[in-house]
Amino acid sequence: MFIVSTSGDRSPEDLTARARIRDAALARFAARGYSGTTLKGVAEDAGVSVGLVQHHFGTKDGLRRACDDFAAQTLASLDGLGVTGGEITDADFLAGMFRASPPVLRYVARTMVEGTPSAASFFDSGARVAEEFLSRTWPERFPPGADRTRDAAAVMAAMHQATVVLHEHLSRRMGADVLAAENAARIGLAMFDVYGAMAEFTASETGSAVRRAAEDYQHGTTHPRKDGTSDDRDG
Repeated sequence: MFIVSTSGDRSPEDLTARARIRDAALARFAARGYSGTTLKGVAEDAGVSVGLVQHHFGTKDGLRRACDDFAAQTLASLDGLGVTGGEITDADFLAGMFRASPPVLRYVARTMVEGTPSAASFFDSGARVAEEFLSRTWPERFPPGADRTRDAAAVMAAMHQATVVLHEHLSRRMGADVLAAENAARIGLAMFDVYGAMAEFTASETGSAVRRAAEDYQHGTTHPRKDGTSDDRDG
């Protein structure tokens, strides 16, 4: 039997039957994948009958679509608040995010590994948020719609989502379940350490030389950029 998410601070008794079923399905799909999940197992974890699962969601495909929708809405809400509203700097907002996100992140990790139909939409959503963040924060360096901005946002999304997809390896190396609520900040803190160190490296003489070499290679193997800008990415 899998532990059912309590959707933040609410107790299982406070959740509707539909929400309990959905949360049980999130946990089952995350742990066993689509093929290893059954309506019977989800019903047992949610403490309901199989008939009630079918009443609310129909088939296993319907249940997965509901989980996809919930995961997408949760990620979009968290990402959007952090980018557009600035709530990401608030300690209470962060605490709530760390408590609520683990079951969704485990589900997203499994969908990305299995390559389900929703995997591309999860990635594209993260890339769009990254692109908005880069353009809002550094509009001259990352103009909206520019190839450079698109490329940077896609790589940024891949870097961040890889920590979720590879969470089992991270947990093994870091000695703790990095997707558990009590450890949810460790990946972010490690990213800050890496970003800080890499900022110093890229500004160094060695880093600048590596960049110039990469740009020389790119200039020699590709056509001019579609947005008409040069590849001088230091500006």
